This record gives sequence, C-alpha cells and structure tokens, in this order.
Amino acid sequence: MRCRPRLTASLTAVLIGMTTGSLVVSAADCHPGLPTVVRSAQSGLWSAPATWAGGKVPGVGARVLIREGHRIVYDLHSDQAIRGINIAGILSFATDKDTRLDVGLIRIQAGEEYSEEGFDCDAHVAPSDTTRPRPALEVGTPAAPISARHKSLIRLTYFTGMDKDSCPAIVCCGGRMDFHGSPMSRTWVKLGSTATKGAKTITLTEKVEGWRVGDRIIVTATQSNHKTSGTRRPNQRTQDVFTEERVIMALRGTELTLDKELTHEHRGTGDYRGAVANLSRNVVIESADPKGLRGHTMYHRGSAGAITYAEFRHLGKEGLLGRYALHFHLCGDTMRGSYVQGASIWDSHNRWLTIHGTNYLVVRDCIGYQSVGHGFFFEDGTEVYNVLDRNLAVQAYLGKKLPKQVHVDDTNDGAGFWWANSLNTFTRNCSCENDRYGFRYDARPIVSRAASVTFRIQQPDGTKRPIDIRTLPFVRFEDNEAHCDGAYGLNLGNGVERVGPDRRHPFVIRGMKIWDTHLAFVPAPPCVLVEDMRIFNTIYGVHVPNYDHHVYRNMHMIDVLGEPFNRGHDDRSIQYGPLTVDGLTFEGKCANPLIQISDDNPTGTAVSHFKNVKVVNRPQKWSKYTLVNLGVSPRPGPKTPLGVPIYLHDYYGPGRHAKVVSSRAKDLIGDGNQYRAAPPLTGTNRAWPKSANSSSPTCSIPSTICLRLP
Repeated sequence: MRCRPRLTASLTAVLIGMTTGSLVVSAADCHPGLPTVVRSAQSGLWSAPATWAGGKVPGVGARVLIREGHRIVYDLHSDQAIRGINIAGILSFATDKDTRLDVGLIRIQAGEEYSEEGFDCDAHVAPSDTTRPRPALEVGTPAAPISARHKSLIRLTYFTGMDKDSCPAIVCCGGRMDFHGSPMSRTWVKLGSTATKGAKTITLTEKVEGWRVGDRIIVTATQSNHKTSGTRRPNQRTQDVFTEERVIMALRGTELTLDKELTHEHRGTGDYRGAVANLSRNVVIESADPKGLRGHTMYHRGSAGAITYAEFRHLGKEGLLGRYALHFHLCGDTMRGSYVQGASIWDSHNRWLTIHGTNYLVVRDCIGYQSVGHGFFFEDGTEVYNVLDRNLAVQAYLGKKLPKQVHVDDTNDGAGFWWANSLNTFTRNCSCENDRYGFRYDARPIVSRAASVTFRIQQPDGTKRPIDIRTLPFVRFEDNEAHCDGAYGLNLGNGVERVGPDRRHPFVIRGMKIWDTHLAFVPAPPCVLVEDMRIFNTIYGVHVPNYDHHVYRNMHMIDVLGEPFNRGHDDRSIQYGPLTVDGLTFEGKCANPLIQISDDNPTGTAVSHFKNVKVVNRPQKWSKYTLVNLGVSPRPGPKTPLGVPIYLHDYYGPGRHAKVVSSRAKDLIGDGNQYRAAPPLTGTNRAWPKSANSSSPTCSIPSTICLRLP
C-alpha cells in the first residue's frame, strides 16, 4: 500500500492503526516526499523478497521496519544506501560472508511506529517488558563473532531531511546492540627493541594472535618537546608529532614488516618503551563522508549488549554535546554486565568513548587514537563503579567547550582520560601524546553554582544520596602510564580547592609511570597515598602539591630538569598538613633544590618527614644543587608566623636525623637550638634575575639551615 498525496484528516485517522494482513499502516508511512515504510512480513534473509510485505527487497532510500517476532539476517554487500532501519525484532548480520550496509539511521526500539526522531529516548522509553522479546541488532554475538575470514561493514550515510545534529547514527533505545569481531590476543603491546629511524621492521615484546597483513597500526611516540599547551588538530602533522601510522606487510613471530620506513626513533628498551597498536578490525562502523556529516553511536537507558573487537572510525559530531563516537547515555545501572573490549576508536571528531550517567561498565584493551577533545571521558561526575583496564589513549586533541556541558570550567583541551568522579577503577591504562593531559581528574566547583559538584550518587545498596564528588576516592588506580603528553602526566584535581577524601579512604595511586612530559604529577586534594611512582625526563616532578596528609612510598625521579619535588602550592609556598615520604631516589640530571621547603604553615600542623632519600648517578655539573632548599622563583616573605620543618630521618646514620628549616622561619630558628648551613643538604637560594635577558641568577640569599638530631 502506498501513500496518496493530500490525504484528508479524516482519512489519515482511518489509516492509522489499520491492519491489512500482516501490514500495519501508520502516519509514518505517509510522510510527504518519502517512500512508504517497508515492513518485514516474516523471518528470513534480507535479500529474499518473501521476507518483506509487498514481496520486494528494500531499495535505495528505503525506510524499513523490522517487526517484533521477526528475525532478519542481513546477507548483502551493497553500496545502495538505506535511509533508515527501525528494529523492533532482530536484525542479525550473516556470519558466513562479507556484508556491507550503508544506512542513515539504525534505531533499535520496540514498537510498530517507524521514526527518525527521539534521540533522547531515555526520557520516554517504558521499562522493559520481560515477557516480550527484546529488539536487537547483532553484528556477531559473544558466542559467535564474525569470523576472521569475513568482514562486516556499516557505513553511516546522511540523507536529506534528516536532523543534521542527530543523524546519521546507530541508536539503541531499550533494545540490545552487539558488535563482535574476530578476537585478538592483544590489541596493543610494547616494543621489544628500539625501532630506529629509517627502519621497516619492528619487534614486539610478545607474539600476537589475530593481527593480519594489511592491518593499520600505530607506533607511539617516545619523545616530546615538552610543550605546555596543545595546538594540534586531527590529521595535522607537525614536527612535534612523533606517533606514526603504518600498514603491516608481513608478520613473523614477534617481528612486523611495515609498508614504509619510520621517520622517528621509538624507544623499546628498559622501563620506558613505546607501544604498537592495531587499529584494524573485521567489524567496522564508519562515517561514509568523514569530511561532511559524521555519524555517532549510542546506548540509552534500559539497553543491553556488548562490543568486542569492533572498529569505530571517522565518527563523532564536532562541537555537539552527546554526539560521540561511542556513547553510553544515562544508562544508570540498567546495563550492568555490559562491556567494551578490544575496540578500536580512531579519527573521532568528538571523544572516543563517553560514559555518561552510567555505572558498572567494563572497558578493556581498547585503543583510542585521534580525538577532538578528551578521549575516554566520564561526562558529568555521576558515574561510579566503572572499570577502565589496559586501554591506550593516543592524541586527544585540543577542542572547544561543548554547549550546555555540565562542567562549564572544563576547556576540553585534550586529555587521554578525563573524569570528575573518582569512584571508578583505572588499571594498566596508557596515555601518549595527548595535547594537554594524560590523565585528568577535574571536579572544580563553580562559584555561581554552589552545588555543581554535589550529585546523587549510587550507594552499594542501590540507593542514592547527595555527595560532594570531590570526597570520593578511587576504587583502584594502579599501574597506569603517561608519556609524551603535551603538559601533564597525571593532574589529580587541580582546582578542587583542597577538598578530597578523608584520611581513612585516601586517593591511592600505585605503580604510576610518567615520562617525557612537561609536568608529571599534580596532587591537589588532601589525603593522597602514592606507592611506586616513577618519573623520568620531565621538567617538573611533583608539582603544585597540596601537602595535607600525603604519604609517598618508593618514588623514583630520573632526569627531572626543573623542580623535582615542589613546595606546597608552588609559588604560594603553603603547606597545610603532614607529608611523609619513605623512599625517594633522585637519579641523573635533577636540577634546582631536589626538595623544596614551604614558607607558610597556616594550620600549625604542617611538617614533612623524609626517610631513605638517595641521590645517585648525578653528573658533576648538577651537584651544585642542594638537596633541600626554598626554590628558585621570586617569593614573598612568610605570611604566617609558623614555618614548616623538614626531618630527614637517618640522614647522618641510623638514628641520627637532620632537621631542616628556612632561615626566614623565625619561630623555628628561635627555638634555642643551633642551626647551621650544611651543604650539600642545605645552602643558599639562587634567585631568578630581574632582567629578562639574563640567563643566570643575579644573587644568592641565605635559604635553609640544618640541625643535627641525635
């Protein structure tokens, strides 16, 4: 049955809901200028005429509704684009052949109405009726992924008349959406040896299964010019970009042969190595016109499904809130048990993967490469109990603020991993060459919106209560790595205004490795426990710290060229509470005083305790710098009457400690003890010159002095 022009209102009313055999005719069938909706008549192959009401396979520009109870197997490899497919039954891609579907919209939602609207379907989707089958899109299943012998491709294609802000797209509204490609043993691995400039072969640390000739790979950067702000844009190649794309021409054991020689050297020995990541998958979702209107994908509340070893490329609508390459939108805990594993998400114009108002999602072994704005992104701070494990984030670019974003102070300036609520798990993730941050925790309060960091957070018993999200610790933060990022390795809460977890539930950071970046570690909250952190080849080590019940154990700094262990709040030189450090090694070219002392003690409780401090393998030209001092930038006089003492336990031998104080701390040097200069432990402070043209300090001032304790 086809629509006739200029239907009267009364006739339209009669047509709505009228049944003709198995065909239901609705207002959607009669949209002016568009073809009649083609409905499934029975289960069967997409290519079989008998599958469709009217006995004709949907053609170019068709609007299709797969009705409840029907299972349609898509078995074509066609460039004839379908305008839209609404799935109330099941659309399953054939697993025994190559398939290709060009489409403007796939919408997975129960009902007999065809629609190209309702992208905020979370607002009106009814609770799932467990007595009825759930609508589903299946491009492989967990038990039966698309075989490595075949490829399934979905190309999102814009059609005139569709909402440009929302289409093309794949949207799951309470249904099930599954994408499952051929598994890999690893999606990314470290280099097994240094890949030299000009090389066409590279070696991996382990043999990988599932990689093939013709796959696109990246070899990540292992050097940086330590820029302090991001300026790159997608696909821009400038001299400060060192990650390289190549194609595999041959594989033999752990050795890969590339299509072109490498332009840069990539470190592959010792503790600091580059990675090789495979971007190619045999299940692919892409935009048909990456330079035009790009597509996006999203799960809504009440949906189900999982993703393994699928590739999402050229997606994301730049500058639009909620239109990301892969988006879990306000799902709450309704998708508990869902996961994204082994996905490749690259060349996105708006994030890689966004977790928004969604809990209990597992994201593991995924690769994000080139994104406008932050890459792996928790959107508003309500997200809890999610797991990000062993993901690789490369080149999240400088973007712009998105309209109506919750955190209005976030400038979207390129973080590999960004979150506002730490009650999640981050383990074994790696960031590289992102424009601004490797890892960024950002829960800054907004003066005009006093409750902006207080949200209703789900509790272990399922209830919700208002909580200042700045007070929530990590579930786990272990064995993560950041290198070659534009400014920061790990910026932990700069701007949280000294609010954080309590002493019984601190931020715990274990096994963090930060190298070849400008500023390594910014611990802004109180109550932080750091264990086994390694910092290599950075300008700053611990920077702008809020020392207030901080404990650091086994921290190793190598070639930290500016300020290795910064004073409290940097130039403000304030310490609010105790700092305890057990195991601190400075190695190589570490400049300035290795440990800076703070001037002000406004609470009266600030004190620093150091034990097992070592300085090793230091070149002679660097030995002029003292171990403990005030720092080198211009500094005002103390603003409080109390100074901050530093104790170096066992410095002069077992049980023989050193107490170091500032020569300006009148309360400390006037305590009746005899303090003295004790180079190289203490010494004079070298001040920055007043002349901008001068390259060396113009004066020295008395700085720190020492008391030897029995």
